[in-house]
Amino acid sequence: MYLRRVVVLVAFLLCSLATYSQEKLSVHWEELTASDFIKGMGDAHNTCALPIGILEKHGPHMPIGTDLLNVRYAALHAAEKEYVIVFPEYYFGQIFEARQEPGTIAYSLDLQLKLLQETVNEMARNGCKKIVIINGHGGNESLLPLFAQAQLATPKDFVVFVYGLPRLEVPGRPAKNDSVDMHAGSSETSHMMVTHPELLKMDKVNTESGRDQDRLKLPDSLYTGIWWYAKFPDHFSGDPSKATRALGEFDVNTWVNSIADAFKAVKGEQGDQAIRLQNEYFEKTIDPIKTKQ
Repeated sequence: MYLRRVVVLVAFLLCSLATYSQEKLSVHWEELTASDFIKGMGDAHNTCALPIGILEKHGPHMPIGTDLLNVRYAALHAAEKEYVIVFPEYYFGQIFEARQEPGTIAYSLDLQLKLLQETVNEMARNGCKKIVIINGHGGNESLLPLFAQAQLATPKDFVVFVYGLPRLEVPGRPAKNDSVDMHAGSSETSHMMVTHPELLKMDKVNTESGRDQDRLKLPDSLYTGIWWYAKFPDHFSGDPSKATRALGEFDVNTWVNSIADAFKAVKGEQGDQAIRLQNEYFEKTIDPIKTKQ
């Protein structure tokens, strides 16, 4: 009887250790050992996340890397809820509209696309067959869907998904009373109060104005790249003095949960279905004359 109890206790401890090890497996690509990476890829169902930010001015009170810091915070916390492996810091996006501001790093468009392609190619070569690019910067909202669409140009054994800027106007969101809030305003400042409060310099919020200067009058149907500079030449939009931690906590929680939902969908049957459909598509592109009409 005593021996049986010992055997049961040992089995329980081994099971507990295995569970503890699984729970503690890092979501950070760069923190995993090679063997843990293999295990993590299995736990993630071959799903990886690539949060993408930028280096640009964020008003007089927030760090240049705000978008990168916030999107990684959201992605990493989402991965803790729904396990995927998260790629290291990536800030090689589109930011031509802020080249006049100190600290901006604006890579050429061809390099942006080539580097992103080679990055996802390498991620896929290491087992990431379902790659979720998570955007944290408004200037990437046109670039990333184009990139995802371009994946259909040549056969691939992986699928790229794009999770765009979060939809935060959901029921229960704390009320806001500012009409302009596009960049480094009350929302982003509120988010930073949660993700990296130690980097905020709230004593500087009133040293510049984020007012819309509306210096270009065009019909709504016309677009030009200089539109942002025409409105906000100081690359600052909104009133950060209206930021609140309550708004930040609500928005960040909404963001994290929605990313986790995206991870769950991609890891599951719908992610696998995307791979099957993409393979079917590539097969038909070999000889389109045979495609049933």
